[in-house]
Amino acid sequence: MVTIENNCFSIPQICESGQCFRLDAVSEDTYELLAGSRYLKIGIRQKDLAGETDGSGKADVHGETILYCTQEEYDSFWKEYFDLSVSYSDYIARIDADDDYLRSAAEFGRGIRILRQDTWEMIITFILSQQNNIPRIKGLIRTLSERYGRRRETPDKRVYYTFPEAEALSKASEQELRDLKLGYRSKYICGTAQMVADGRIDLEALRSLDYAEARAELMRLPGIGGKVADCICLFALHQMDAFPVDTHIKKVMELHYPDGFPFERYRGCAGVMQQYIFYYDLKYR
Repeated sequence: MVTIENNCFSIPQICESGQCFRLDAVSEDTYELLAGSRYLKIGIRQKDLAGETDGSGKADVHGETILYCTQEEYDSFWKEYFDLSVSYSDYIARIDADDDYLRSAAEFGRGIRILRQDTWEMIITFILSQQNNIPRIKGLIRTLSERYGRRRETPDKRVYYTFPEAEALSKASEQELRDLKLGYRSKYICGTAQMVADGRIDLEALRSLDYAEARAELMRLPGIGGKVADCICLFALHQMDAFPVDTHIKKVMELHYPDGFPFERYRGCAGVMQQYIFYYDLKYR
């Protein structure tokens, strides 16, 4: 196992930040994560200065996170997945001293990091996210994985299912997906899976594009508009200038940034600021 000091790193906050839907708490101090075909058990020890568990957003600097994997697995995959080679303290230090709202949001959600997730998984996940809530999105992903993914076992012999590949979903009919309660999104998923499976969209090539190019390419897929494309750019392609705007963010922009958000100041980390704002508005307001 690998132990990490919680310097701007909080699994509970990441779990509730709206970017990852296969990360779940299984007890007060244990989480499980599925990423594509990988499984990871995570332990947390987060305490405030008084020595008590604290879920307020300040807890992440007073504890440890335990990743139950080998050092080799950590170095080859999980370190990059959690973006742990990057200093998020430096991002926070860039916040305008006069911007009380953003400073409060960053302090509250300082344990959030932008995960480097699988592009295909994020495409389907954020198609499913449209007009949906987090518990239902999680349930639909679980259902799709059980139906079209591959059966695997955890180290303690519990069964889980990998995220379904494009090839597998391309063979599903729209009616089959509707029967799984995916609703109108079924048509989009069928069309998207077929485009990816037959090479009309090259997922690997997306990583070589700049933000604007990647966003435009993603919007060629059925059911993907600007907001969903921004989510994929940020949470899969790690395009850190992507700034998804949903109802939470729109409300904050109108209230706190009526003259526009200062994107120039946060070039290269605007997406981090978006996550601080989203989490703060979701959990605190």
